[in-house]
Amino acid sequence: MGEALIGTTGGPPAGDERRRLRSGPGTLLLTVYVIFTIGAGSRSVYQLATRFEEAPLAYLLSAVAALVYAFITATLVWGGETARRLGLVACVLELIGVLTVGTWTTVDPGAFPDATVWSGYGMGYLFLPLVVPVTGLLWLRRARPRG
Repeated sequence: MGEALIGTTGGPPAGDERRRLRSGPGTLLLTVYVIFTIGAGSRSVYQLATRFEEAPLAYLLSAVAALVYAFITATLVWGGETARRLGLVACVLELIGVLTVGTWTTVDPGAFPDATVWSGYGMGYLFLPLVVPVTGLLWLRRARPRG
């Protein structure tokens, strides 16, 4: 009789809730953010270490993008409601960054002697830096707990 009551607490077990953000489409989103974190991070570290004086703002902005990507990656891995909310905020900040830097580099192409991850709305990355935060927002909104 005791076995029949197991798992009938009315909500998902804590482990299932934590995994929800990285299941289904979240798996692809997590993979993209891991790749972006590594790509933008390694590129910016190299540029900051070897060519900082050439385009300091562009290279620092790429480093900021890598940090934002790493934070969103962490929220998807951690899972849970707090991580989901933090991920939403980070995706909004990422989208604001892409739109701001994208517009800046379009209006004043000479402002950056070298491109950032977000230059031209992510044109150098097939516009994925523009698409991914929107996708992240949609997924994190959809992945909120029911009830």
